[in-house]
Amino acid sequence: MSLTQHSYSSLLTLKKGFPSGWTFDNHCTKVMDVTTRSDECETLTIIGPALTLNILFSVEKKLATFLEVESFHFHPLSECYGECVVLARVKLTKANKIDVALKQVAEAYRIEIVLQNQQPELKEPGLLVMDMDSTVIQIECIDEIAKLAGVGEKVSVVTEQAMRGELDFKASLLARVACLKDAKESNLEVIRNCIPLMPGLTHLLHVLKENGWKVIIASGGFTYFADYLQQRLDLDGARANVLAIENNRLTGHISGDIIDAKAKAEAVTDFAEKWQIRHSQTIAMGDGANDLLMMQTASLGVAFHAKPIVEQQADVAIRYGGLHTLLYFLKFEISCVQ
Repeated sequence: MSLTQHSYSSLLTLKKGFPSGWTFDNHCTKVMDVTTRSDECETLTIIGPALTLNILFSVEKKLATFLEVESFHFHPLSECYGECVVLARVKLTKANKIDVALKQVAEAYRIEIVLQNQQPELKEPGLLVMDMDSTVIQIECIDEIAKLAGVGEKVSVVTEQAMRGELDFKASLLARVACLKDAKESNLEVIRNCIPLMPGLTHLLHVLKENGWKVIIASGGFTYFADYLQQRLDLDGARANVLAIENNRLTGHISGDIIDAKAKAEAVTDFAEKWQIRHSQTIAMGDGANDLLMMQTASLGVAFHAKPIVEQQADVAIRYGGLHTLLYFLKFEISCVQ
């Protein structure tokens, strides 16, 4: 079957023509049925708004040093949320520096590309632990409070340093909160009322909840916002820091224990034990250095629009897409999605 290399619609014709998968010739002009299928393969997920045969061909060639592609096929959710999603069954031949190669390919074609040797099962009970600021929502709440208090620039600089892992989180949090002393409690409500949810969040939550997954927030942010989001989104739990408030003003202190990297990691194990969820079914997602430990604790650590230090250490990275992109990294049947 001949194809137009740079045509998205041409690629989509393969859905009906080759439902069980395809390979293509060395010149990227013909596709052929899959004749053999190995049991021991890893999954390479390729996601883009309008993939083409030429993009897939180029990706395979650029990664040829590291892996061999056995076949391509469409993900069951391809086109459901606006992206074309293609899965490749691959055999890894060289692991060293493949993460660097994947990042280069992702940036060269502005696509998401992830390699997994095993995937959590959507149809089995699972646990997703999510950071809040810049993950569940599009803002850093402490920076927004600081702006309304007139110390925005001072606080945001420290926030960025902490997220990059350049400062101790606990010390930086206490320093930033101290800057908020005497800020009006009513400012928190103003921020909460217009809090911007991250694109793709509701799609992700709907599918996970429909399949019996538990979703919680573990945040170095504040309960004022985390508890609100738990109620609004029907989440199963939330852990965050408590801003001390007296006479309708912030005191500049945290009340109780600080939710730091260690506490966020403990949330993964605590909730997994509470609901008797197998470790292989646990996922942690975040964007800052404070999320690394919980991402390492979970079976699958996901960097979401993350700082370089986080992206480098994560199991998989979502660089461009919304939160629903996580669904493409789960193993499931189309019957799992309503």
